[in-house]
Amino acid sequence: MAKKSVATLQTGSKRLTKAIKMVKSPKTGAYTFVEAIMDPTQVNDFIAKK
Repeated sequence: MAKKSVATLQTGSKRLTKAIKMVKSPKTGAYTFVEAIMDPTQVNDFIAKK
């Protein structure tokens, strides 16, 4: 007989944001992408920081 899967209730989930910014490499001048997953209140600080 097949077993029934039971989903559990998740009550403490947090809202997260994935922030992506372009950073220019000092050696080659090429752009790379830096990704981070964080709280939405910290996104502006992440983008403004070099």
